[in-house]
Parts: sequence; C-alpha cells; structure tokens
Amino acid sequence: MTRTRSPKIPATSVKSDPRRWSRLVVDGPKQTPSRAMLRAVGFTDADFKKPQIGIASTWANLTPCNMHINDLAKEAEAGANAAGGKGVLFNTITVSDGISMGSPGMRYSLVSREVIADSIETVAGAEGFDGLVAIGGCDKNMPGCAIALARLDRPAVFVYGGTIRLGAERRDIVSVFEAVGGHAAGKVSDRELLEVERTAIPGPGSCGGMYTANTMASAMEALGMSLPDSSAQDAISPNKRIDCRKAGEAVVALVKAGITPRQIMTRKAFENAITVTIALGGSTNAVLHMLAIARAAHVKLTLDDFTRIGKRVPVLADLRPSGKYAMSELIAIGGIQPLMKRLLERGLLHGDCLTVTGRTMAENLRQVRDYPTHQKIIQPFSSPIKADSHLVVMYGGVAPEGAVAKISGKEGLAFEGRARVFDGEEKATAAILAGKVKAGDVVVIRYEGPRGGPGMREMLSPTGAIMGLGLGDKVALITDGRFSGGSHGFVVGHISPEAASGGPIALIRNGDRIRIDASTRRIDLDVGAQEMRARARAWKAPKPYTTTGVLAKYARSVSSASLGAVTD
Repeated sequence: MTRTRSPKIPATSVKSDPRRWSRLVVDGPKQTPSRAMLRAVGFTDADFKKPQIGIASTWANLTPCNMHINDLAKEAEAGANAAGGKGVLFNTITVSDGISMGSPGMRYSLVSREVIADSIETVAGAEGFDGLVAIGGCDKNMPGCAIALARLDRPAVFVYGGTIRLGAERRDIVSVFEAVGGHAAGKVSDRELLEVERTAIPGPGSCGGMYTANTMASAMEALGMSLPDSSAQDAISPNKRIDCRKAGEAVVALVKAGITPRQIMTRKAFENAITVTIALGGSTNAVLHMLAIARAAHVKLTLDDFTRIGKRVPVLADLRPSGKYAMSELIAIGGIQPLMKRLLERGLLHGDCLTVTGRTMAENLRQVRDYPTHQKIIQPFSSPIKADSHLVVMYGGVAPEGAVAKISGKEGLAFEGRARVFDGEEKATAAILAGKVKAGDVVVIRYEGPRGGPGMREMLSPTGAIMGLGLGDKVALITDGRFSGGSHGFVVGHISPEAASGGPIALIRNGDRIRIDASTRRIDLDVGAQEMRARARAWKAPKPYTTTGVLAKYARSVSSASLGAVTD
C-alpha cells in the first residue's frame, strides 16, 4: 500500500490566483471563441471557473517504457478533477533507446529530450494551463518533462511511469545486449540468444536496473518534484495508479498555494538529487540531465559539484548494472524512501527543502520505516559498495573541459593502454565483435558528441559486446558520446571538447598511450605538446552527418556536454 499522504498547504504560503493563466484564455466576452472551442472537447459552464491542469502524457505504443502511460494519465486527470480542477490530457513524443541503440536512429535520443521540453512548454503556454502533471517513462522523458516544468514555473508534479519487472532467469534489456557479445565469443548459441530475446522484456515499464530511467525517476523524487515513492513502483501495480491520482490532487493544491517548480528546484534540492543518485549507483546520464534541468531552473550547477558531493557520499545500493539486484527487488523492500531517511539522518540530505507534497523533505521522511533487517540490496554506511562516488568527473589532456566516468571499483581505479581509435560507434562495435580489440586496448570512439554525432549516442552496444566477450576488466572505452545506464566496465564518456569541435580526442592516433586514473580524476595522453600542436594544425573537421532537418538544427544550437548539452 502506498505511503503517499495528501498534500499539505504550508500555513506560510501566499494564496495565489488559481486561474492565473487560464482566465486569460477563457474569461470575458472577448474570449467567447475560446470557450466555444473548449465546449466541443467537453468543457461545461462550471469548468470555465476551475483551474486548468494540463496532463502531459508521453504515451506511445513503440516501447514498453511508455505503452501504459495513457491509462496513468487518465488517473491523474481524475485526481485533478476530484480536487476541483479541470484536467486536460495532451501528448508529447517519445523514442526508444533500447530499440534504436546501435543504429543511426539513436542520434535522435538526446534530441528527443529537447523536443519533449519544447512541446510541453509550447502546449502549456499556448493553452493557458494553471498547473501541470507530467508523466514520463523512458530515459529522456523525465529530464525533458523537468526542463519544461522549470521553464514554465507553473505549479507541477512529475510522475514516473514505473519500472518493468524482471524477465525469465532475472533477465532484462542489458542481458540481451551482453548476450550478443557472448554470441560473438561463441559462449551463447543461436538458440540461447533467441531465448534471451524472447524472455527478457515481459511487459510494460522502464528498463529494470538502476539504469537511466530509474536513476532519473529517483533523482526527480529526491529533487522534490515527485510524490514520495513515485520512483519506486512497478509500472503495472495498484500503487502506480494511486500515485497518478494523488499527483492530480497534489497539483491542484500547489496551484491554490502558489507553489511553483523553481521554489522546489533549488540548489539544495539539486544537491539532494545528486546525493541520492550516487548512493544508488545511478547512471552517468544523470550528470548531463541534471546540468540541463538546473539551467532551466536558473540554478548554477557544474561538473565540479558532482565531485564535491561525491567525496562524502558512498555508493550503498547493490543494483544493476554493476550490482546484483533490479529496481523491482528494491521496491519489494521499501524503495528509496528508507535510503533517503538514512542519508538524512547521516547529515547528507537537506531536510528543509520544499517538495510537491507542500511539506519539506524531512517532514515527508519522518514516518518512513527502515528496510527489513536481513535485506542485502542497500548496504550500511559501515560497509558501502564504494566509499565515495562512482560518478567520477575527470580532466586532463584528453578532456580539458571535463569527462564523466562510471567507476564502480570492481574494474580497478586506473587503466593504461594503447589507443584503438574508431570514428563512430558502428566501426567500433564491428571491430569488437570481430575480435580485433584485445586486452590492454583503450577503445576510443569519437565524433559521437552532441554536435558531432549529432545527438551524443549511447555506447551500450560496444560496452555490452565488451562485457559479453569477457573483456570488461581488460579493456577501457572512452568517447565523446555517452553511455546507457546499463553500461558498465572501465568507461569514460562526455569527453569535452568533443572531436567535432577539434578537441584533443580528435587528435588521438592508434597506438598512443592513454592513462585513466579515477583516484586523481585524470585522463591523459602520452603525446608531447609539440606533436599535439602539429596534429591540431593538420586536423580538418569532417563533413556533418546531415545539413537539414532536426539533427542539423540540433547540431547548430547544442552546447558542450560539460554544460548539459542544452539548446537554449
């Protein structure tokens, strides 16, 4: 049974006009045409006097992450209506990383974050919604929704669509990618590969480990923008439906109280989100997305904030991809709320941050029970999975503006090897599967950055192949692209400046020695300054992937990954 309580209006809050935006659209003789149009979609006389609540659904029948979200959106609409608002459903897009991964289509993944943000902002701004509920499932839905909510700064609640349950033999989508590598190594037969394909994805919900979807859902809850427990519910469960209905009720209370996202998404709130992400062993994509959300919320956040916080926050969750357990198994023992309470009691969370319940973080956590005594998923502070953050921000000759590594400690803390350079993901994956990458190599995949890709594709296919071939502790991989939350091994992404901008990664040659050191947070190239200057003079930017359409538009406007790859 969900522990979510009804929203509390703080006694100190200033009552606002609950129809601040909708009255501009529907009040008075001048707006008679607007009312006429709205009557056709179901508005009654009484509805025009209610605050309008936009329900942004990311439903699409093209991915299990989002296939159920329209049903959830209807629950949110019902909750808003029951609380005295007028819910209005609308859709935005989604794309599937799991389907497009390893193909040219993956270039559109990060681009979709911007399209989602722009579309929600556009609809809400045009239609005069007084409040919003945004429901996201797949990776880019969540930051896209959050960016829009921060830009609009109208009372809002984010709802996570929920995690998928494990498939047969505790399989998930990463099991499939790693089975491809095992198949290439001769360890997995054709029959076994087909069996994995048929059984890994049992139904609706987002990818089941602490991959990017569950990472961002947890970060949104820690940020204060979701109701308690929203991040830790199965997609197909009574609790998830209750969560959506409560979100509809909550946003009406926020409208009446005048509480907006930027009052919630403060610098302290982002520090809470970073802390929880680290404790859970979350995805490197969280760095990229939180930088972008913070920018939209007018909060100064940099790569160095992740380092500062990471020095004092341990990894406590034994969750996939580096660990053993799935999100559904964490849900079974209580989700992330008991972990957040432990972090608060340790002095690692800001308990005074406001949340969408109308209460502070500390107030939300006050009645939360601890985990069962004999659970093995969340480790005690006395024996953490890793004593400090697994998200390691690196600088050095390869990445003067920064890079983000995911170092669980199981791979070791340093790697030095010879460069094996590939201009693009497809060439790298083909070489790995063909057995051309050997122990001691540092695989360099470049021209995959935000501008150069364009779109900063995730490298799950090559990292999955490396793990499947048994090279996870013998090979490193660096890229100006990024990684799926399902990637693990000795991997460094987000290298900035990217190759398409003439960054040092563009100048690396086969056989160059590269040293990666997580302890000193350095990534360096053993090539002299004079030689690097000569290579820079000889370098020519490659032709763009395309000169028309959304990818070209994105490439012209996108910032460095070190700034969140934003387009505003």
